[in-house]
Amino acid sequence: MNAPEPRLTAVSEGQPLPRGATWDGSGVNFALYSAHASRVEVCLFDAAGHETARVELPEFRDETWHGYIPDIGPGTIYGFRVHGPYAPEEGHRFNPSKLVLDPYARAHIGKLDWDAAVFGYKVGDPAGDLSLDERDSAPFMPKCVVVDPNFDWNREKVWRPVPWDRTIVYETHVRGYTKLHPAVPEAQRGTYAGLAVPEVVDYIKSLGVTTVELLPVHTFINDRFLLDRELTNYWGYNSIGFFAPDPRYAADPAKSLQEFKEMVARFHDAGLEVIIDVVYNHTAEGNELGPTLSFKGIDNASYYRLVPDKKRYYINDTGTGNTLNLSHPAVIQMVADSLRYWVQDMHVDGFRFDLGTILAREPGGFDTHNGFMKAVMQDPVLAKVKLIAEPWDCGPGGYQVGGFPPGWGEWNDQFRDTVRDYWRGEAAPKALAPRLCGSPDRFNRRGRQPWASINFITAHDGFTLNDLVSYNDKHNEANGEENRDGHSHNRSWNHGAEGPTDDEAIRALRKRQMKNLLATLLLSQGTPMLLAGDEFARTQRGNNNAYCQDNEISWVDWNHDDRAQRLIRFVQKLTGLRHKYPILRRTRFLKGEFDERLDIKDVTWVNANGEEMKAEHWNDGNVRCFGMLLDGRAQATGIRRRGHEATLLIVFNAWQDVVKFVLPPANGGSGWTLLADTNATDSRDEPRFDVGHVYEVTARSLLLFQLQ
Repeated sequence: MNAPEPRLTAVSEGQPLPRGATWDGSGVNFALYSAHASRVEVCLFDAAGHETARVELPEFRDETWHGYIPDIGPGTIYGFRVHGPYAPEEGHRFNPSKLVLDPYARAHIGKLDWDAAVFGYKVGDPAGDLSLDERDSAPFMPKCVVVDPNFDWNREKVWRPVPWDRTIVYETHVRGYTKLHPAVPEAQRGTYAGLAVPEVVDYIKSLGVTTVELLPVHTFINDRFLLDRELTNYWGYNSIGFFAPDPRYAADPAKSLQEFKEMVARFHDAGLEVIIDVVYNHTAEGNELGPTLSFKGIDNASYYRLVPDKKRYYINDTGTGNTLNLSHPAVIQMVADSLRYWVQDMHVDGFRFDLGTILAREPGGFDTHNGFMKAVMQDPVLAKVKLIAEPWDCGPGGYQVGGFPPGWGEWNDQFRDTVRDYWRGEAAPKALAPRLCGSPDRFNRRGRQPWASINFITAHDGFTLNDLVSYNDKHNEANGEENRDGHSHNRSWNHGAEGPTDDEAIRALRKRQMKNLLATLLLSQGTPMLLAGDEFARTQRGNNNAYCQDNEISWVDWNHDDRAQRLIRFVQKLTGLRHKYPILRRTRFLKGEFDERLDIKDVTWVNANGEEMKAEHWNDGNVRCFGMLLDGRAQATGIRRRGHEATLLIVFNAWQDVVKFVLPPANGGSGWTLLADTNATDSRDEPRFDVGHVYEVTARSLLLFQLQ
């Protein structure tokens, strides 16, 4: 039965909230914030993209334009035309010839065609962006879609979020993870549905990780300069809609909303959390020479930070051309509404905030008492989910690792850099020790706990783990920028050959170094984050900036050899140990203070002679081998849990030769059982050694012992 034609003559004023397009079973309420517009029209389109109706929103209340259209519902395709002054020098860029996307749209259809008509000004005109282009952009624009929000979440099993201290994050990309996966049906590869395939979910669960972190899934735009090079914005850090899952990642683009929800439900059924990477710091509209796609044409002066005395221009703390104005109440509300929507309607468990420092930047600089953070931290929904900041941007005072307020986790690049330097022989134990303890020098304040340090060795941006130990230099030629893009100081080491090699000695050393890095990550205090594919040595062929590579360079290759399988098993062993021994994931910072009652310390640092490290040992630049003795009997709180009383010894040897290490005494034990050795094979044996035994620690290796 065909849906009735909308009764456009029966349009009523509707309501200013909720914003966006809301279907109530009989019609749709449209509401759009624009403080400076003079008039707003809703444009309706047929499936072929032809405009079929244009309806003026009849009411303006609380700086929001709104109206109710009966007899339309889910599947209705729409956009807005917003009238007002075109006065760039005053900060206004209204142009009703340009169709603009609803900031609150729950779904999109189509893609952007980079025709000159999508720009608000006449491209090539001597007046530049001060000129006005009156061509209709609608034929070249993606469109918004009214959705049916209903989803049967009752099919999801009872779900309980993972405590922070038990969290192990696994960062991956929706498309790249399953594009080559043999167990995923061809039509579902690279999609939300592909991630929900049982074989994929079961494999991720088997790794011992708890939390899947997805690179951006919000609808984003492919940059024109990339398309001209036959490349694409693969990572997706170019958002244009903060409420809609990108339809390109759906097996059926018309069902992107339901498909995303189904994926989350299947992860939850397996006990896995879902975190999404969000980009609220800028949009795809660029600077004054960028296109008019949404916010720029809706209320440019409200949504963006403009240069105060030159409002034609944008403050560019992001390096992308513009910066969202998180000092404006309506923009704060939009972002908070978006976050709540993804938690309440999409059931995600948290967020990683790209260039998170910008969210806390006021005109006077970084300020944790800014409006956005106040809004988030007092929100009863958002205060309960995981919030992770990338604590830097390219603006003034933009580096803020450790500067975020309680309740936030932060990517810790100091952990990454120090651990990389240690294992390539460029950092001493003195530099590594605080990173192993959750970086208390950065995070031990205001009651924050070690989990606030999100530790990582690799992430989507930079070398993979395999490439970190295989290349001295970046190899980004495929990006079309003559290898000028990407970081040049990677703290990497090829171990004697640049790239792949048949030299077995180099291959063995690289494998051991990968295991050293993984073990350091998973045995350190704080929250570990693994990059997907590192568990089997995935390579990007030396490309450390594969943001534009939607191909085999970025896609995960599931064709594993036996070496890869052994590395997977090693990762599974490490995550198993981390889950088993709470001393590896304490909720209080290690202090090294002596407990007279128990005659122990929570952490003791020992040298190769089995003696406690003293100042002269810490300051000896030639020392590259040391031990970290963790005593679980030193209770950080009065809570006693299974495994708390285990005493562990981690031995780190970044020296180029064997080091004879005396296994130290520890109160209450007579010997040490070897639990893990980065130089060992897959043997399940756990040999025991007496206290005082001189263990020959292989060059560049890590050992884990338990006191018996």
